[in-house]
Amino acid sequence: MTFEQLNLVEPILNALKHEGYTTPTPIQEVSIPIILKGTDLLGCAQTGTGKTAAFAIPILQHLYIDKGSDRAPRKIKVLIVTPTRELAIQIGESFAAYGRFMDVRHTVIFGGVNQQSQVNALKNGVDILVATPGRLLDLQTQGYIKLKDLTTFVLDEADRMLDMGFIHDINKILKLIPAKRQTLFFSATMPNPIRVLANTMLTKPEEVSVTPVSTTAETIQQEVYFVDAANKRELLVHVLQDKKIDTALVFTRTKHGADKVQRMLSKAKIQTEAIHGNKSQNARQNALRNFKDRTTRVLVATDIAARGIDIDALNLVINFEIPNIPETYVHRIGRTGRAGLDGKAVSFCDVEEIPYLRDIHKLIGMQIPVVSDHPFPSSNVLTEVVDNKNRAKKKPTIQPSKGKRRPFVSNKPTLVKQPRA
Repeated sequence: MTFEQLNLVEPILNALKHEGYTTPTPIQEVSIPIILKGTDLLGCAQTGTGKTAAFAIPILQHLYIDKGSDRAPRKIKVLIVTPTRELAIQIGESFAAYGRFMDVRHTVIFGGVNQQSQVNALKNGVDILVATPGRLLDLQTQGYIKLKDLTTFVLDEADRMLDMGFIHDINKILKLIPAKRQTLFFSATMPNPIRVLANTMLTKPEEVSVTPVSTTAETIQQEVYFVDAANKRELLVHVLQDKKIDTALVFTRTKHGADKVQRMLSKAKIQTEAIHGNKSQNARQNALRNFKDRTTRVLVATDIAARGIDIDALNLVINFEIPNIPETYVHRIGRTGRAGLDGKAVSFCDVEEIPYLRDIHKLIGMQIPVVSDHPFPSSNVLTEVVDNKNRAKKKPTIQPSKGKRRPFVSNKPTLVKQPRA
């Protein structure tokens, strides 16, 4: 399958060629025809699957065709709502790239910066608005945003929206947009609260699922280092001394922890920056830009700040601290090994994090290989792991059935027609 076979208009095909893309990813191959038909879509896809292009390309095609004879002033036809400023900016960059040969105007609005430049862009007229919930509602209340002409609504990263407490904002937004519209709903995970939300928004949607969230990409080499918490910083410096590592994304649980790791690595003469919610918007954008162009070798990030980071050919993801939510592990390491490229994910596990590691093993259905040949091995962690295994062996071998089947996992995209509940 090539993009030419998806019946895309010439300006979009030319833009894709300009970007060097010829073959759609699985979610693009399945989703683009559905969206072009005007059908609602429920998409479940991990980061790095090409999800943004899966909705940006058909949206641009709709606008290109509909604008053929329309000479009226620009009105907001498409609204994309996303949880973080960084992700909003990256979605805006995608529309700019794929729409470079079209007369389509978009703008991106988010909080944390002065609103005047965003207001000016809105006054000039836009076809596509990419927004975070708070700033969208703020500017709408001030009268700068009119959504009565909306034809397409996209809710991106729905699971993260709920995690960040945006559910009330989403409900407010739904009251502002026309009932008759095409809705595209994307989430990396699909627990019951997400499906309930989707059912309130979608009308006879088609469902697309690519690589369930409980799996990790086969192109990612995963490793775990057992290490005492006090030695994690020294181990991090040791790992990053490998000159073959061009770029590395390091995850911490807290903003304070990200700053401490950044200062420690900088002191070790490793070019490092940190991004998290306490950083100014300009500082975060500059850090991302420096990381993308490899001026900065290491980026330290918290989970919310890093959601949606799209870095080409990222060598390495390091879990300086193992997440207490196993799905977060899958999201983190999904930043590497993208688009068929090889990637590596390394996790530092201290004795307190063993239960988190065990939950990750259950979720991904495999044991992450242990690297013991390093300068800071922890006898405490190894002892605890052995004790856990011995305790497990003492359990009765016959357990009553819980009536649950192991889910079938496929790397091929699945398409399910799902009527509104």
